[in-house]
Amino acid sequence: MLCSKCAVNLPEGSQFCLKCGQPVSTPATEIAPPAATAILACSKCGTSLPEGAQFCLKCGKPVSSPAKSAPADRPKVVDTPPAELPRPRQKRRIFHWILLGAVIVVIVWVMSSDNPVAQAVQETVGWKHDQTILDASFSIGPHTFRYYKFALPAGSVNVAVVGQFATVSDNRKENDKDRDLDNSIEVYVLTEGAFTIWQNGYATTALYESGRVAEGAIRTDLPAGEGIYYLIFSNRFAPKTAKNVHASALLRYKSWLPEWFRRMKDRFWNWLGL
Repeated sequence: MLCSKCAVNLPEGSQFCLKCGQPVSTPATEIAPPAATAILACSKCGTSLPEGAQFCLKCGKPVSSPAKSAPADRPKVVDTPPAELPRPRQKRRIFHWILLGAVIVVIVWVMSSDNPVAQAVQETVGWKHDQTILDASFSIGPHTFRYYKFALPAGSVNVAVVGQFATVSDNRKENDKDRDLDNSIEVYVLTEGAFTIWQNGYATTALYESGRVAEGAIRTDLPAGEGIYYLIFSNRFAPKTAKNVHASALLRYKSWLPEWFRRMKDRFWNWLGL
């Protein structure tokens, strides 16, 4: 213990410095408060009860034990539902396949059916492939003719007959000095009514008339709708000479498709046998 003024060592318990008389300040001693004593008492009659008593010794009232301290807070566990998996798209895929199958069936029906509605759709979109009327070589005697009959179904529109022909005289009788060396022939496209009139020797209106030529190209549009038509090769004006003819003609359905695509399409139809 030292003096705060002269720093002389002082004996324990000194209140003044032995050398300078300076009062010695002793550090304040903190007095701890007495420990609290918990006494168990009856809540009804106030009688003191021993620790652990469950009933009052005087009145018999049940003793309410002090609430147990709650355990340390634990982290709350939140049950998170599993993430919802995306619903299977099986039903949607099945619907798409059914729709695709229906579209394919409709397309096949339109391409192959003779129904007027299907024919109109084919002609409108350019799906309908050309139909051959003839592609052959044949002979026509003098004063005779040869015809090819073809028909258009109801609802036909934008149809034309196109083709070409060439003739050669059949002069096999070399000793015949009076043989006709004319190679010309007449080609007509007639309706059914006009063909009846022309066949009986009367003049009539033709959809196509070539005149007397040895070769030529056939090109004429046909009326819309259903109808029966005749492609005629006539040698009725020749008195003696037969004619050998090679001709090809077809029904062409007008389309916005380019010509190269039409040819490719026709080859595809022929490959399918349609």
